[in-house]
Amino acid sequence: MKNNRICQILGIEKPVIQGPLSWLTDARLVAAVSNAGGLGVLGPNAGLTADTAVSTPEETAEKMREEIRKTKRLTEKPFGVNLIPTAVNDVWTGPILQVVKEEGVRVVVYTGYGEGSIIPALFSELKEAGIAIIYRDINPTPENTRLAEEMGADIIVATGFDEGGTLPATALGTFSIVPLIADAVKHIPVMAAGGITDNRTARAAHALGAEGVFAGSVFISSEESRVPQGVKEKIVAANGLDLLLFRTVPHYYRSLPGKLAEKLAAMDKAGASNEALGKAMGGLRGLRLGMLEDNTDEGYIALGTGIGNIHSVKSVAEIVNMLAVE
Repeated sequence: MKNNRICQILGIEKPVIQGPLSWLTDARLVAAVSNAGGLGVLGPNAGLTADTAVSTPEETAEKMREEIRKTKRLTEKPFGVNLIPTAVNDVWTGPILQVVKEEGVRVVVYTGYGEGSIIPALFSELKEAGIAIIYRDINPTPENTRLAEEMGADIIVATGFDEGGTLPATALGTFSIVPLIADAVKHIPVMAAGGITDNRTARAAHALGAEGVFAGSVFISSEESRVPQGVKEKIVAANGLDLLLFRTVPHYYRSLPGKLAEKLAAMDKAGASNEALGKAMGGLRGLRLGMLEDNTDEGYIALGTGIGNIHSVKSVAEIVNMLAVE
């Protein structure tokens, strides 16, 4: 797709990016996406398990280095790494970014979480290193979009409430947020995220003004995904009506039914605070238990509302080709 700006910026063949997905990514999945012509992205905790997880920033960065090198052995195509900087007490981004630069990774997905997460010095450091910046704010607005563009973002991801994982504070669906953000930028392309799981939804995203798609849930159910077969079968069997929505920190989450998810939904209905729900949810530990270990008694299975379009476990190459739209 020679005329697609996202492909030109990233040096890829198809305007499809796999969301970072935290624990659920590893070298195999990321390389498969890149080999298929899209852009695979290593998320936080990529390739790790409960036994190999580490706690210090330096150890975490070295684990990322290992996964980057594994990915390089599986693909010669571009791939990215996720950065999640915060305005205060951010001890993680520096060591990870150093590894990214040392290992020659040319793309980062810069995830913004709230006010102050657009850090000018970090944008400058990335630009000086020749690293392409895909900026994705969890709460996309015209204002933070324009600021990210001014700071040097190369691509903007407009995320709708249809997504899986950590949900935006404003319940604007993908059909509403994508044109709003596409109209806010001046010179750079926009990608759509949230509920995009087949060719129809990808085409809809392009019709709304996106030049590519940023997808997570559909890759979780792929053949190359590291999640257990039982989780993949749950995804194939479910649709968006099965998902339970509940408040948490920072805003909202949704999950397939299970003992923990049902408890969280009941706590929300009973008026528990976001903080109490966040504590009961267990953060990313709950994601690991639910999605890497298929333990829905103590964990959750977070997915986007578009899962009803996932009817079988497909290869990553099939998924990338399905989502690739001119």
